[in-house]
Amino acid sequence: MIISAPTDYRKAAKRTLPPFLFHYIDGGAYAEHTLKRNVEDLAEIELKQRVLNNMEHISTETTLWDDKLDIPVILAPVGLTGMYARRGEVQAAKAAANKGIPFTLSSVSVCPIEEVVPAIDRPMWFQLYVLKDRGFMKNALERAKESGVKTLVFTVDMPTPGARYRDAHSGMSGPYANIRRVLQAMYHPKWAWDVGIHGKPHDLGNISKYRGEPTHLEDYIGWLTKNFDPSICWKDLEWIRDFWEGPMIIKGILDPDDARDAVKFGADGIVVSNHGGRQLDGVLSSARALPEIADAVKGDIKILADSGIRTGLDVVRMIALGADSVMIGRSYAYALAAQGQKGVENLLDLFKKEMRVAMTLTGANSISEITRSSLVSNGL
Repeated sequence: MIISAPTDYRKAAKRTLPPFLFHYIDGGAYAEHTLKRNVEDLAEIELKQRVLNNMEHISTETTLWDDKLDIPVILAPVGLTGMYARRGEVQAAKAAANKGIPFTLSSVSVCPIEEVVPAIDRPMWFQLYVLKDRGFMKNALERAKESGVKTLVFTVDMPTPGARYRDAHSGMSGPYANIRRVLQAMYHPKWAWDVGIHGKPHDLGNISKYRGEPTHLEDYIGWLTKNFDPSICWKDLEWIRDFWEGPMIIKGILDPDDARDAVKFGADGIVVSNHGGRQLDGVLSSARALPEIADAVKGDIKILADSGIRTGLDVVRMIALGADSVMIGRSYAYALAAQGQKGVENLLDLFKKEMRVAMTLTGANSISEITRSSLVSNGL
């Protein structure tokens, strides 16, 4: 199919992937209202058009913690990325590096830290959950540090799993899940050849390294569910703050008070996020939560945002609402599934082109010039 817009990759991914994988990345929690609002609320943000401002020299570059980014976009941590394309984390990381932006490896990735880091020529970010198994957390942090990872993303909005009903219907979980996944793969030969046959091993690389034995897909949900820790609080993160020497980002902030607590804790950044609508349905979209959080802590801490970002135009909207940079997850997962590394690189090119058009027509020569004044009103 013809890919002309970033959003075309969703349809392409649906054609390529077995349903259990497509719906795992595409779905949200409960009735998926927040999932929908993430996209809809952001699309309703109106930009203020300005003309005759000499927009010959536009720069989409920005800097985060002394790291220069070609566009203010980071590839977010996406679990099981290696199931969307052959050794998918490596392909996505290479694409990000080639386009001058960071890639964030999920702690529940298929490819382990030690496989991804040597494949790229710029520092990788690493994401970690707060789990009951503190031994795994310590092991992952030590391995990341030894591999040269500088930036840690700590996901704090998963003390308990969200109810993702699509997974049981699609074959990711539920009755006869293994048989259903095999049958689905038979009807998706491109994926079966690329990933099913040539993308092995299909285990959770970072968890397997720690446990000393393969942790396969059928073990993934059970192990993760058993290790969620609803008792976590800020105090539980102190030993990590003391251990980690580079920037530490708290992902999963939706309330200004939590943002202020992150500043007090000593975090270097936050991600305004509702986990892509995959945790608690009915919470605010990131676009609605962001302005008040920016008013509370802008300048005290770096603000990133995710959830609902599907285009370069959405990036501009999020920055105008108060973000310093954004993270994208589903968007690049779709592109990776459809065309591998090439697809992710093309997606980022499309994002950059859309950003340049939006900046030209809103009178912003640089990322720092994209502010609330770029909006028709102050957000929503």
